[in-house]
Amino acid sequence: MTVFTKIISGAIPSYRIAESEHFFAFLDIYPQVEGHVLVVPKIEVDKFFDLGDTYLAEMLVFAKPIAQAIEKSFPCNRCGMIVLGLEVPHAHLHLLPINTPSDLNFNRNKLTVTHGKLQEIQQKILAAMAV
Repeated sequence: MTVFTKIISGAIPSYRIAESEHFFAFLDIYPQVEGHVLVVPKIEVDKFFDLGDTYLAEMLVFAKPIAQAIEKSFPCNRCGMIVLGLEVPHAHLHLLPINTPSDLNFNRNKLTVTHGKLQEIQQKILAAMAV
């Protein structure tokens, strides 16, 4: 069982952003930038492109309102999207507010964010999604 499966099941707490029958989105607790969201399928598949075509298409549709809420919630040119999949063997998509291509550089140090700040970020995105 991957750490993401444990998050989806509630065994590990998370800052939930959205959930559907097939997908779960939550804040990265070690974000590159504030507003960094992970979108994961509820099935355990290691590599992103090993997901079936329908899952891939549905995952982007699921991610779309989250990306739009991120753009509304943080000063950025757009919501960037990146697939790395090296740290956790469970397919996932990163959504981040970005202004330049270098904002997607995952070699930079991650932020240390408090519980209170993560709750604030979560509420900001959820409020933008509710509009």
